[in-house]
Amino acid sequence: MSEHDANARFARETIVEPSAIARARAHGVELGATPISPGVGAQCAVLAAAVGARSIVEIGTGAGVSGLWLLRGAPQAVLTTIDNEPEHLGVARQCLAEAKVPPSRTRFITGRAADVLPRMNEGAYDIVLVDADPENVIEYVAHGLRLVRTGGLVLIPRVLAGGKVADPVQRDAVTTAYRSLIQETQESQAVIAALSTTGEGLLQLARVAD
Repeated sequence: MSEHDANARFARETIVEPSAIARARAHGVELGATPISPGVGAQCAVLAAAVGARSIVEIGTGAGVSGLWLLRGAPQAVLTTIDNEPEHLGVARQCLAEAKVPPSRTRFITGRAADVLPRMNEGAYDIVLVDADPENVIEYVAHGLRLVRTGGLVLIPRVLAGGKVADPVQRDAVTTAYRSLIQETQESQAVIAALSTTGEGLLQLARVAD
């Protein structure tokens, strides 16, 4: 085993996932809504705590795993979560309730993100997490950067596409979109970008002043 593989395994094995999030993860697997990994979840929690998040938008609810991680880092925040699958939202609502998240701290929106996001207030949020419809990831990130305040974060998990992004032979639409997103944001003057290889990968974008 290489040093890189040993470090990655050690990092994975040291993360202790809270029981409420572990239960939500099990529900997500049952739904077929693959949750973010514990490593990515822990990073999201740290970032939410670091920016003192009070208002969070999540695109792609699943069973509530990513929402619970974000609220772990920012327990005073209000989470707005968007999904076009009512079943997913129902399970997530149950999981957040079981985790003792007050109903006043959550807002569940059923619908296509492409329809919902244009109606949301510009610069009104601290964090936008994009974890849905990977074929539309560039459009959703553009909306996310409009919605977050200066200094706010747009977080995009799964950007390594299971290793395909790093393989130049892979040229399917989703892999190409992720690859373009990573490259363009690294060169952009509008954001500060960092790519983490933990778990399935996490692209972190901080909006800078106009």
